[in-house]
Amino acid sequence: MALHFHQFAYRSDNYGVLVHEDETGETVCIDAGDADAMFEALDEKGWRLSELWITHHHGDHTSHLLEIKEKTECLVIGPDYGSSISGLDKAIKEGENFEFAGHNVTPIHTPGHTMDMLNYYIEDGKVLFSGDTLFVMGCGRLFEGSAELMWQSLQKLMSLPEDTIIYCAHEYTQANVTFALSVDPENEALQNRSELVASLRRTGESTVPTMLSIELATNPFLRAGDQAIRSQLNMMDAEDADVFAEIRKRKDNF
Repeated sequence: MALHFHQFAYRSDNYGVLVHEDETGETVCIDAGDADAMFEALDEKGWRLSELWITHHHGDHTSHLLEIKEKTECLVIGPDYGSSISGLDKAIKEGENFEFAGHNVTPIHTPGHTMDMLNYYIEDGKVLFSGDTLFVMGCGRLFEGSAELMWQSLQKLMSLPEDTIIYCAHEYTQANVTFALSVDPENEALQNRSELVASLRRTGESTVPTMLSIELATNPFLRAGDQAIRSQLNMMDAEDADVFAEIRKRKDNF
């Protein structure tokens, strides 16, 4: 039962993703920030929506949830961590795995950007929907959680198989790679990736999805233990969480 993935853009820099299984005909959409864009994507593929998975409560991920639910009668799954998201049919926590079209889905709680942030990992497909936790060469701003909490969340994602494909929710890569070079300037893999990103964006192509192995090699927010970055920040003897906090602080002010 192979899964098919279709990413679509909405608003100025958001991405949604449709996941479809041919045999059962089931289709899920990740987040609900733009009903028109989602229905256009469904029409393009000839799929019918059966589920919505919500990552967190911010409006660019939830604002059209009720409209989509009313029009499709889909099942809406989302985080059970205290946020008030109207229209959830099933509120879940980390550890409460569920099945989609015969595939096991593991919810991963990654507080930091928001306290309710939930990522979804399809185990046999090695695919992660990281919401606003992990971006291509970046991570989410700390609107609700602490740097230490976000670092713990990122470590959960870093422990996934390195060939995990990661769909994140925003096209922030051009700015992220520019910042990454400021704290990790001698990283050859990062330098090469910068050139690739520039080429993709010149032609309007997406830089998402990414792969965990690539992020581990080039994303400074996952590289708090790297000696070159620590030297650049003059933090050779600091704890990883403190190095991460400094990188996040610098990005906020970049």
